[in-house]
Formats: sequence, structure tokens, C-alpha cells
Amino acid sequence: MLQEFQSIQDYAIHTGDVVKGLLVALVCGLAISLTYRWTYRGSDYAPSFVRSMIFLAMITAVVMLAIGNNLARAFGLVGAMSIIRFRTAVKDPQDIVFVFFALAVGMAAGVGMYAVALMGTASICAVIAVTTKSNYAVIHKEAFVLQLSYDAPQQNGSATYLPVLDKYAKRYKLINARSVGDSDMLDLTFFVDLRKKEHTEALTKELGKAAHVSNVNLFYDTEQM
Repeated sequence: MLQEFQSIQDYAIHTGDVVKGLLVALVCGLAISLTYRWTYRGSDYAPSFVRSMIFLAMITAVVMLAIGNNLARAFGLVGAMSIIRFRTAVKDPQDIVFVFFALAVGMAAGVGMYAVALMGTASICAVIAVTTKSNYAVIHKEAFVLQLSYDAPQQNGSATYLPVLDKYAKRYKLINARSVGDSDMLDLTFFVDLRKKEHTEALTKELGKAAHVSNVNLFYDTEQM
């Protein structure tokens, strides 16, 4: 038992292992960051986040190289990490996937499993690229967000914008309504699924001509793209 424990403590770090681990982590981190760039579909693209995936893979490899099979170092790392507080909110679940991806690859590179790191990176990046480019799991391919201002008159009957929406949209849903000051003006936001993508210009023109309607804006719902 004592000999086994001593073997755990004796861990030599060779320069060649460090260089190989860092190079593999760098290559995999670059591949992950490029895949993120090519497949990102949101509106809050952050170059710093893309670069951080390269750094994260390499730093994780360094940590794994430093720990090796030393239990004391492993427990020391846990204690050090417990002091750090991460307060950056990650809004997109796919961003969390990429962070975990970079961590896993860095761990594989750090413990000398270079084939696992390289083949895993290539395979997962290929799956991410294919599923993104093929719009896998996208339900509404013609999804738009419509914003308009409506000066609601004190009269009976349906709103003047409803017939226009019925004409051009397969379905629509009011997702936000906001009163403007003390007037009868309302700022309305709809989720709109158009019958045809080419109807965007016709829809905005007819809504602009409708009575009591102004400030018409139509744009893609990036979360559905």
C-alpha cells in the first residue's frame, strides 16, 4: 500500500509531454472556436468568447499536466477554484456546450490522450456543423418578429391591423404590449409565421397604410434561425 501511494506522488513531467499537450490543446481549441464562428446564429456575437475557448482548452491542459496523478495537487486545485466566483451569465445553452467541449478536450490533451482529443474534436465539430447548416430542430424557418404602434380608437370592432395579419400570416401571436404615456397609443410585438417569405415587403406596406397603425418594423426572429 505504501509503495502504491509513493508511486502516486512520484510523477515526472517531461518537456516533450508538455509541448505535445499544449499543441494538441491549441489545435483543438482553434477548431472549436472556428466551428463556433461558422455555426453561430444569435445576435450577441462576442469575439472575446470565441478566443476564450482556445485559452480554456490550453489552460485546462496545463492544469491536468500540473496535477498529474498527485492527489494533494488535485485537492489543492479544488480548494483554489472554490475561491473564484464566476458571474458572467451564459444566455445561450449552446455556449455552455462549447465551454464544456473546450474543457473536455483540454483534459484529454493534458493527460496525454491526444488521439481522443483530436478525433473527438473532429467528430463533434462535424456533427455541430452538419446539424446547424441543415437547420436541424428548427421549427419555424419563416419566423419573424413584428413591431408596430397602434393608436387604439375608442370604438367597437376589431383592430385595423388584424385583417392584414390574417392575409399574410399562417399564424401570429401577441408577445408584448406596452402603453405609451397617457395616450391610447400601444406598442405591440407579435411573433409572425408568414405564409411566404416573399410577403415581408407587402406585409409592411399594407400595415403602414392601415388606419391608426405606425412605426412598423419586421425582422427575423434570430432564436428560430
